[in-house]
Amino acid sequence: MIKQNIHTHSTYCDGKNTLEEMIEAAIRKKFTALGFSGHAYSPYDVWGMSRENQSEYRGELMRLKEKYKDRIEIFIGIEQDITYITENPTDFDFIIGSKHYTEHCGEYREIDESRAVMQSIIDDWYGGHFVDFAKDYYNDIKQIAFRDEISVVGHIDLLTKYNENESFISFDDKEYLQYAFDAIDCLIRTGKIFEVNTGAISRGYRSTPYPHKTLLKYIRERGGKILLNSDCHEKNRLDCGYDNAMNLIKEAGFSKMMLLTSDGFKEVSIGQFAP
Repeated sequence: MIKQNIHTHSTYCDGKNTLEEMIEAAIRKKFTALGFSGHAYSPYDVWGMSRENQSEYRGELMRLKEKYKDRIEIFIGIEQDITYITENPTDFDFIIGSKHYTEHCGEYREIDESRAVMQSIIDDWYGGHFVDFAKDYYNDIKQIAFRDEISVVGHIDLLTKYNENESFISFDDKEYLQYAFDAIDCLIRTGKIFEVNTGAISRGYRSTPYPHKTLLKYIRERGGKILLNSDCHEKNRLDCGYDNAMNLIKEAGFSKMMLLTSDGFKEVSIGQFAP
């Protein structure tokens, strides 16, 4: 059975465990493949690696890939904030494109830092109107469609991290959904893969994965491709929320998911993935 995660962080960025500790944990949990996606260098991302660390990160992963080749397949990737372009993207097996920051008049604020910061973004920059922020957010997400180096869209609706109780906006708000659907359509047209991301579950912020079930169903209806990731920052959470996420994926009507292989991404029947 296939068990894979390609959204993994380590002590090279904001993870709690070393690369090798994450690999050993993945083997114990019977993963067949593990992809690392350390936060790429960016001049304003406090979690991103330095240029020097990014080079060291890749070098150590190449060593570990060889060391563990008979026990698990290792992929060397990176998570790139979409407002910055990673140098030498061909050095990596894959790149996840995510939007973690929003900018106004040269000031950057981190979308998922805390509920208080999210509230400040809405109040200070959008006059208290979440839907206006959503419009700008999803317009930025659309830019991933034109970035050939990016293959996977990270947590597409990260702006709803603190909205599970719908305190910012209803998930059924028609204007909000139109902005999200427009972005999804744009990304599907250029063949981007959407991750179902359980990271906020493992860190106690949500009980359901990204994207919200309404968006996930829309992705399926429009012929979009998905894969399952845990956005793991701690070795014991590598498969956190996988069971519930798989149920949600099936409820949305998916019969296949994408799998990263040595020959690139391939579509595989859900029945081949570990439950």
